Amino acid sequence: MSTSGEHAIHPGILYLVPTPLDHGCDTPAPITDALPQGTLQVAARLTHWVSENAKSTRAFLKRVDAVAPLAQPLQALSITELPRAVHKKGDHNGTPPGFDARALLAPAVQGHDVGLVSEAGIPAVADPGSSVVRAAHDLNIRVVPLVGPVSLLLALAASGLNGQHFAFVGYLPQEESERARQLQHLEATALKTGQAQLFIETPYRNPALVRTLLAHLAPTTRLAVCSGITMPQASAITRTVQQWCHRPDDPALHTRLPTVFALGR
Repeated sequence: MSTSGEHAIHPGILYLVPTPLDHGCDTPAPITDALPQGTLQVAARLTHWVSENAKSTRAFLKRVDAVAPLAQPLQALSITELPRAVHKKGDHNGTPPGFDARALLAPAVQGHDVGLVSEAGIPAVADPGSSVVRAAHDLNIRVVPLVGPVSLLLALAASGLNGQHFAFVGYLPQEESERARQLQHLEATALKTGQAQLFIETPYRNPALVRTLLAHLAPTTRLAVCSGITMPQASAITRTVQQWCHRPDDPALHTRLPTVFALGR
C-alpha cells in the first residue's frame, strides 16, 4: 500500500548563473577566462532558464556549448524572458505592479533545475532578477549562486577606495542639474563617512558623465574609473579629480566600454 508522500515531487534548484562582462563588445574573450569549469558544467546541463534577454542568453549558451556541450540542443531549451517593465523599472519592492515571479518558477516546482541569467555579470545585482530570487525563497526552492565575475566588487577592489564601507547607487539622473546635485550629495556622504560610492552609466553616455564629475566634484576627491573589467583592454585607474583634470585626453575618460565609477576619500 503506497503512502501519500511516495510520489512527492522534490523541487529543483534555482541557479544564479553569471555571464562574462563582455556582452556587446566586438572582441569577446574566451569564456573560460571569465567562468570556471564548475559554472560552465552547471550551465550546460540546465534545460530551463529565466532570462533578462533570450537572444543574449542563446548567444551565451552557444559559447558554453563550445567548451561544455549542452545537455539538449539550444532550440530545445526553455528560455523565458522577464517582462520588459522589469528591465526599465527594476523588479524590487513589487515592481511592476501585478507582476508575480512565482509563475516563472513553475518548472522548479515541478522538479526541474532552473538557471537565472542576465546579459552580463551576476543576475539580481545591478541587473534584473531579484524578484525571481525572492519568489524562490517564498516557494522553498533552494537558491545557489555560481562563481563568476561581479563587476562592482572587482572595480571596488581595484579602486583602492574603502572596501569595508561602500554603497552602490545604480544609475545617476540623466538631466545635468539633477545629476550634479546627486553627485555632490554622494561626495558629501563619502567625505563625511568614508563610505565609497559606486555607480554606473550606459557606456555611450560615459563621456557626458565624466564631464559632470570633473565639473562638480572637489579637486581632492578621489575618482575611480574602472572600464572593461575582465576584458583584454581592461583599465582601472584612481586619481584625484584635480589629477584627472590635468589629463583631459586620457583614454579612460572617453571610454565606451562598460564602466564602474567610484568616488571617495
